[in-house]
Formats: sequence, C-alpha cells, structure tokens
Amino acid sequence: MNMRMLLVVALSLVASVRVGSAQVPRGAEMSFLANSSVTVGVDLNRGGAIAFLSREEGVNLINNFDLGRQVQLSFFSGPVPFSVAGQEPKEHWRHIGWNPIQAGDDFDNPSKILVHRNDGETIYVKTRPLQWPLDDVPGECTYESWVCLEGPVVRVRARLVNARSDQTRYSARLQELPAAYANAPYSRVVSYTGARPFTGDVVTEIPKSAGEHPWSFWHGTESWSALLDESNNGLGLITPGRIFFTGGFAGEPGAGDTHANSTGYLAGQGWEILDHDITYEFRYELVAGSLREIRARARAHHSGDLPSWVFRGSRCGWHHVNAGDGGWPIGESWEVEWDRDDPRLLSPFTLWQAEEAPLVEIEAAFRTGSDTAVLYWQRHVSDGPAAGDRIRFRINPDGRFRRYEVRLGDAENYRGPMIRLRLDPADAGSAGDFVHLKAIRLKAGPATPAEGEAHGTAPAAEQDPGEEEVHPGRE
Repeated sequence: MNMRMLLVVALSLVASVRVGSAQVPRGAEMSFLANSSVTVGVDLNRGGAIAFLSREEGVNLINNFDLGRQVQLSFFSGPVPFSVAGQEPKEHWRHIGWNPIQAGDDFDNPSKILVHRNDGETIYVKTRPLQWPLDDVPGECTYESWVCLEGPVVRVRARLVNARSDQTRYSARLQELPAAYANAPYSRVVSYTGARPFTGDVVTEIPKSAGEHPWSFWHGTESWSALLDESNNGLGLITPGRIFFTGGFAGEPGAGDTHANSTGYLAGQGWEILDHDITYEFRYELVAGSLREIRARARAHHSGDLPSWVFRGSRCGWHHVNAGDGGWPIGESWEVEWDRDDPRLLSPFTLWQAEEAPLVEIEAAFRTGSDTAVLYWQRHVSDGPAAGDRIRFRINPDGRFRRYEVRLGDAENYRGPMIRLRLDPADAGSAGDFVHLKAIRLKAGPATPAEGEAHGTAPAAEQDPGEEEVHPGRE
C-alpha cells in the first residue's frame, strides 16, 4: 500500500471529526488516528512530529508556527557550539550544541521521513532529523515514534538511535523528553509541585520566569505538567517516572490558532549521556482534556514503590561529573572510572519520604585509594545538598562486588521529602580508580543477608569477620 492510500485509510478514521484546513499546518501531509474522545495527527512533511491534537470539537491544541514547535523529539549533546563543514550556528544558537530535532531546522528545511505506517491503531514513523541551528544538515541518527490512543490519552514510545562519526565521550546534557508546544489560549502553566503527591493536594500555577529566558524549571512531583486555559482545560504532558520539567508561555495569551507565534511550552527533563552509538528510549503521554483528567491519568502510573535503580544494560537516568564510563552498551553493571578529584554520580530527580526509606542498599565494586565513600541527599524545594546532608560509609576498595547497607535514617538531617541522591565514590582520584555499580535501592527495612556467590564474594561461612558483611553508614 503506498503512502497516499495509507493516508486515505488514516483519514477515514476521523470522518466523524471535523478537522478544518485552518487547524492543520500549512502544506501538511497528515496521518491521523481517532477514537470517540480525541484525534491525533502527525505531519509527514514535518518529520512525523505530532502537529494535531483535539477533542470532539476539532480545535487543534498544538502550535505549528515553525519547525521548532509541534510535539517532537529533540536531543542534545556536544560539542558546543556544533558546526559541520565550516557552517557555524547563528550567535543566538551557539549554546545549543549538537541538537537534531524531529520536525526540521531553523531554516525551514523539514526532516525526512524514512518509514511511515498507520494500521488504524498505531502510527509508526522513522525520521532522519535535522540539526536545528544549521541549514539542512542531517543528524547522524534516526528517531522513531510509536503513537497510539487510549481514551483521551495519546501514548507515545520514542527512540533515538545514534550513529555519530564523532566518537568523543561528551558529558550529560538536559534532554527534552519530549518538547511540546500549545496554542495561545492555553497560557497557564500548571503542575503539582508539593510533597504530598496523589493526595488531592492543591496544584501550582508556575510563575513566569523572572529572567531573560521565558522558560522556568520545576519539580512536578506527580509526573505531569499542563498548559491550560481559564477553564482548566488544555494539554497535559505526563512523564511516568520523571518529575523534572521546564516550560512557560511566550507572547500574548488569549486568541491564537495553530500558526500564531504566541505559544505555551512544556518539556520533560532529564540529564542523559548520549553516546555516539547509543539506542535510547523513553515514553510519554499527552492528555487533551481537563485538569481532573490529566491528574487522574498521572495517578494511574503511580506505583508507590520506593526508588530503585538496577544498572544492568542502562544508566537508569544517572550521570557522572568529574568521571567517565565505559560507554554504550552498558553491561551487567555501570562501570565508572576517574583520575581526578571529586568524582560524583547523580541520580535522576524523583520523590520519596525519608521516613519511609531509612536505608540505601548499594551493590558495587570499588577500587579507590580510600576505604570510605559518601552519599548525599537533596531535599524537596532545595537546589542541592545542604551542609550536613550526607553520610560517609565504609567500603572495601579491592574491586570486588559487595552489597553495602547505608543507614540514612541515622543522620539527623535526613528527614522529610527528598528528590535526589548523589554518590561520591572517593574524594580524590588516580589512574585505575573505579566503581562498578549493579544497583542502588532505597529501602524501608534492613537488607537481607548478602548471598556471597551471587555478588562475587566468598560464601558466608568463609567470610572474614567484618570483611564481607554489610557496612552501616556513618559520617
């Protein structure tokens, strides 16, 4: 079946929904899905980005002023600035660095669709994105999206596959997971930022940025944020497992269609290392509806489990500072090495109550010049660990895997809501120092005895006293 026939099939699904030409981008080639609640459309002339989303009345929520809007994939890495064959970015884009985006570039060149399928239940697109700050420069990567509907919810699975010729190991950058732009009527930026998620506590209207840049940052502790009108209806972005957001409104609130410059913006945020050959996936959801519907959908993803990271095959959203790692793919453990002072490993943002998680269990192998490591915590509504928000614990630095139990609850400052962990495996560094991490788990109670063989240690009967045991944390 050719593309035109596929589009006829897709468009037949929205026969009961009025989609006027003024509601879709100019020059669009749309592929739609619809159910009794919503219609969603991707634009094949804009890299397969989501360019249309509406409820029954057919009014498009999504902004399409240029190729930097829509709801689309956008990733960042080094170098900064990024240039190709002597082509340099404009001065105001020099800070962007490597940034291929799904729809196209800042010179109105659209990204190329490599594959498109629409079977009436799922839209699949594979795209060769373009570097946003450069003129018609393809990224050495592909983007894939799987879009489907569940009631008023658009569910999206997204994938980056890198094939960069530049094999430099660049530091972690904040990623847009994804970037979402709505029209001028949806000018109120709303989220839940409190410490009691999923209790019906009051939401927050995010204030306008006080700086030059129109976007703000916040921790949406129910894993959603929204762009709403005065009636509390609009576009919700749900990022299961993620609580860090950026967004705001630029221009004039009120009337404005899909082609207007005024727009609201949201992005899920995460610090990620994008290796030259990485395959990276994430999921997100869009809700076209009311604040009540958006919060209810976010609640459906809430498990109540304490944060836990098992590094088999993934960094799990953690990143390093003053250190490096073995690159992609990640094997049975995350192998981090350093030869400089102050190496740090930082978790993604999440939320837990200290009183519910007095213990941290760390499965790791350390080889350092020290017999201690330090674990820090960051409190809710804090910019980082305060003085005293840490606990030093004993390690065996012989390079063998062990399980360490760190008793955070023993620390006087470990109280109330928390949003991040930081592990400093050593104070200083020299060639050959490393930590290999299998898992980090926040726990409610004491760890079970370690099974020596499974963790690369001797069986319990052969352990030296105090040598292979789980060590309590002390400052």
